[in-house]
Amino acid sequence: MDAKYIKSLITLLDDPDDSIYTAVSEKIVQEGVNVVPILENVWEKSDSALLQNRIEEIIDTIQYNHLAQRFTEWAQSASADLLEGAILVARLQYPELNEQLIHDEIEKLRRDIWLELNNSLTALEKVKIINHIIYKINGYKPNAANFFAPQSHFINVLIETKKGGPVLLSIFYAIIAQKLGLPIYCVNLPHNFVLAYKDRYYHPLPDDDPQKSVLFYINPFTMGSLFSANEIEKFLKQNNIDDSPEYYLPCSNREAIIQLLHNAALALERLNKQNKAALFLKMHSLLLNLSHPNKNQT
Repeated sequence: MDAKYIKSLITLLDDPDDSIYTAVSEKIVQEGVNVVPILENVWEKSDSALLQNRIEEIIDTIQYNHLAQRFTEWAQSASADLLEGAILVARLQYPELNEQLIHDEIEKLRRDIWLELNNSLTALEKVKIINHIIYKINGYKPNAANFFAPQSHFINVLIETKKGGPVLLSIFYAIIAQKLGLPIYCVNLPHNFVLAYKDRYYHPLPDDDPQKSVLFYINPFTMGSLFSANEIEKFLKQNNIDDSPEYYLPCSNREAIIQLLHNAALALERLNKQNKAALFLKMHSLLLNLSHPNKNQT
């Protein structure tokens, strides 16, 4: 990367001629993520609102292109690792986040829980231990006071503040549980993202209801409280939502991250951060198309 060449291009960004801005911005975007620190430095020193807005647009485009490639590789991988997906979502807002801090905290929680587990414990007893370590010992809790805050959707902020929203807390809980080898998976229940604890010894008969594979459900947003399928049925009726088998069964890791992106975008829109919300919605559409290539998007 030629720094002098980049800086010469940046001097043209506040040109009132939109065609010049378009041509210049395309050349800068082609330089990729390495040019972002230079753009940020110019933004900090500038008192031109036009220049700052245009720099923000270019940085968002560069970040999108870079992360779109990473999201595509993630979605097309065999496992679509849940933790990696949550980190990619956070990188849309915090490009320089420290991944190692996230991995270290999750490993600490996993180890602390593992030390308390043994094969003689029931599924309920195991969940009680997880709840105790996550909520009581380490102080994680729902961000109930600021339910719609964008920060409630980013795993690095969750680890820093110990507060998160329903989707993120469920994903966080599932990541830890799965690293312990426990069959706990996300369930995309409308307006109330939760978890299912599956029966690892369940062997379905040909006409069995798939719901029989779930022992019980967990709500990480209410400190890991447990409930049954009857509560889901009541919840759907109370909210006038048509019943559907998918609301009782685990969703894929891809679907969980798609929902996290969607909720983060809505939270950003509420704060009138339209440019950043648009970035999240673009990534949401990208993953939706990769996961459901034949589904029409509106």
